[in-house]
Amino acid sequence: MRKIIINGGKKLNGEITISGAKNSAVALIPAALLSDEEVVLNNVPNISDVDALEEILLYLDAKIERKDNNMVIINSKSITNKPIHEELAKKLRASYYFMGALLGKYKHVEMSFPGGCSIGARPIDLHLKGFKALGATVTGDDENIIIDADELNGADIYLDFASVGATINIMFAAVRARGTTIIKNAAKEPEIPNIADYLNAMGAKIKGAGTDIITIEGVDHLHSCTHSVLPDRIEAGTYIILGAACSEKLTIKNIVPKHIDSLLEKLKEMNVKMDIKKDSVTIKESKKIKATEIITLVYPGFPTDLQQVIASLMVKADGVSTIEETIWENRFLNLYELGKMGAKIEVNGSKAFIFGPSKLRGTEVNATDLRAGAGLIVAALEAEGKTVINNADYILRGYENIVEKLQNVNADIELV
Repeated sequence: MRKIIINGGKKLNGEITISGAKNSAVALIPAALLSDEEVVLNNVPNISDVDALEEILLYLDAKIERKDNNMVIINSKSITNKPIHEELAKKLRASYYFMGALLGKYKHVEMSFPGGCSIGARPIDLHLKGFKALGATVTGDDENIIIDADELNGADIYLDFASVGATINIMFAAVRARGTTIIKNAAKEPEIPNIADYLNAMGAKIKGAGTDIITIEGVDHLHSCTHSVLPDRIEAGTYIILGAACSEKLTIKNIVPKHIDSLLEKLKEMNVKMDIKKDSVTIKESKKIKATEIITLVYPGFPTDLQQVIASLMVKADGVSTIEETIWENRFLNLYELGKMGAKIEVNGSKAFIFGPSKLRGTEVNATDLRAGAGLIVAALEAEGKTVINNADYILRGYENIVEKLQNVNADIELV
């Protein structure tokens, strides 16, 4: 894997433009298989997770063309529905979206279990519960899964947890089922309506996306469409936190502030100076950061994907900050890496205590997953001296041109 090397202590200045949302793009691309015609996606981030999805599409004999302007054109007329083997499926968690897409179109899918970051148990039982409710049978072993249906029929499906992945996968399977499907306790993240709008542009009939009840009337055919990926709220939050930690004046552009309300409110509590506009946030140097408490929750609560990042800002805060992680049970590995840099932290089960302010020192650390790696970049930019972040490929899974974007605002950073 590659490394990111950062010489910290430099104040950042300038503008960063946010790319398309990873968590939307990785679902929109597999969903193209549901169409019987060509689809065009705009604002697709150039990240390694998209590379991995392209590999799967090409393996399935789809045609995919990626343009320099972040446009992706996908034509699945010639697709071959064959087993997706472990080497491809394990590259990213989002490979599971091929389950819903292939089941919805062909009523059959066979693949290895998905991969992704090691942030805790990530079962797909809610996905399978939804497929079974629609009339599918599920067989397989510890490594592979086979999902079959003579026919998919609409059903009422209650999710025990408002899972983003399960909500999207059930939508994929239901759009070409017979009858009406109602998903109750559906996830409400902004990526859900972005994906529903895409399917509707193909000819699907989906209502209620963005609320906890989604209604889907099945159709026989989905056609071509052109659609844009919404701005990445997690990337936006990452750079806003980074600006609060180590900038003089940093403007984050192409964002939807309401999508990160929970973060912006916490930053206000922490005494971060911000100017919030319709599609941008400007962060000004904040001399005294205050401690705060965070509990991760499903949207619109504080996102689990940002708790590892904001931990690196909490190190600068005056007092004891706490993070309670309620989504994943293994998402504090980054805190041990922060400890190597001089942070004072205690972890007790699902709760972490960060004692500040601490002065961070550059050293060698390991990115244990995507967002942990992003948090270490924030810490390294704060720190005195040189930091080497190993396993940088984790970070490149979800942040388009992160090194170049930071170099453009005065960061001393390189990828090797």
